[in-house]
Formats: sequence, C-alpha cells, structure tokens
Amino acid sequence: MLDDFLSNLQHGIYHILNVNAYEHIVFLIVLAVPYLFKDWKRILLLITVFTLGHTVSLLLATYNVISVNSSLVGFLTPLIILVVALYNVFTAGKKAHNEKVGILFLSTLFFGLIHGLGYVGTFESLIKASDNKLLSALEISLGIEVGQIIVAFIVVFLGFLCQTIFRFSKRDWVMVVSAIVVGLLIPMLIRSNIFS
Repeated sequence: MLDDFLSNLQHGIYHILNVNAYEHIVFLIVLAVPYLFKDWKRILLLITVFTLGHTVSLLLATYNVISVNSSLVGFLTPLIILVVALYNVFTAGKKAHNEKVGILFLSTLFFGLIHGLGYVGTFESLIKASDNKLLSALEISLGIEVGQIIVAFIVVFLGFLCQTIFRFSKRDWVMVVSAIVVGLLIPMLIRSNIFS
C-alpha cells in the first residue's frame, strides 16, 4: 500500500519535472513569474486549480466518460500558455494579477482539464491496474501538486534574485520572461497538426 502510494506520488512529480514534457514547466513559469514569495497563497491556489482540472479530466477519461483528440489537445496546450503569457505582457506592472477570479484562474482550470486529457495514456495503465482507481488517481494528482510547487518556488526564487541582485524591475522581469515564452510557443502552434 505504501509502495503504491510512493510510486504514484513519484509518477506525478516526474510528470511535472520531466523536461521532455516541458510545456507544463513553461506554463508554470508564466503562471508564477508575476508573483513574489509574499503571494504564496495565490500561487498555491492557482496550482491547486490546475491540479483539480487535471484530476477531473484524468478521471473522466479513465472511466471512459470522455475521449481524447490528441491533435486538439496538442494545439490547445500551447494556445492556453500563450494566452497567459500575453496576459502577463499586457498587465505587467498593473494590479490585474490580484483579481479574485479572472482570466488566470479560468485559463489555469482549462489548461488543467486539457493537459489531463493529453496525458491519459501516461497514467492509464497505472490507474487501471490499481484496485482503487480513484485513490490511485488522487495519489498521482498529489505528486503533480508537489511537482508544481517545486517549479513555482524555483520561478519565484529566480524572480527574487533577478529583482534584488540584478535590479530588474518587476515589470521588466515579467515582460522579458513572458515574451521569451511567447517566442517559444508560436513555433509550437505553427507545427501543431490541428489544421491538417
């Protein structure tokens, strides 16, 4: 039982920290880059919203309630990240990131739902092999949450270093990082085979 828990937790963490599936790391970068350590509750809330969406879509696909169109998922994944990155560019230096529920929360939830569908195959054998599919999915989700917290901490820490040691303004830090991400995402969108 403990071995299954640790294995599922490890799979969830690796799912986030796997550099070969870097789109999730890129999403976490644009999600966390506008925030400081004092904003940890908001960052945690956003991360948890993603995990909730990811878990729901993973369970729906595991129980065959919905099916996956991989081309659509492959197109929507960079598109949602692009929306958040552009949101950062246009709101850098403004108070928009402190709103209660808005584009960030909706984009994060939607990205979680889409991303969960994209990785059904990754976790399907683990979950279906388990005696308790729901528990197995929740353990993987806990690992995903832990992995996201690690990435978000690194992003916020790098932001702290750049803003205190290298004297970047917060606005410039958010704009530069988000603009780099936009530059990475445009070729991904162009290469997606959604229109073919």
